[in-house]
Amino acid sequence: MDTRELCERGLALRKKIFGNEVVDARMQSMGEFGAPLQQIINAYVYGDVWSRDGLDQRSRSLAMLGITAAINCPSEFRVHVKGALANGCTPNQIREVLLLVAMYCGVPAANDAHHIALEVIGPP
Repeated sequence: MDTRELCERGLALRKKIFGNEVVDARMQSMGEFGAPLQQIINAYVYGDVWSRDGLDQRSRSLAMLGITAAINCPSEFRVHVKGALANGCTPNQIREVLLLVAMYCGVPAANDAHHIALEVIGPP
């Protein structure tokens, strides 16, 4: 499969998970300067890795929540909470991942992620 096909497949998957408006805004946020990065994200992150058969989309979303919370990337974490919900993850599953983050990566990272998740999910 060539890069163009990977980009198209990845862009379609991104839009399915996060919505057209969100993806379009993120792709345009850095203009021409960021265009090569967006091509890499579309082709290799979503067109290749996220499209593999080894994990379902819910599992990948939960993994991304743990990763982005652990490395303290709040803007990416927020986007992936929305994506996790779109992929069928429950608030309880999201909370369980964040409890693992607390134990293995630290309470401050999990605390910040809990606040963001609650903003996105809304009160119970």
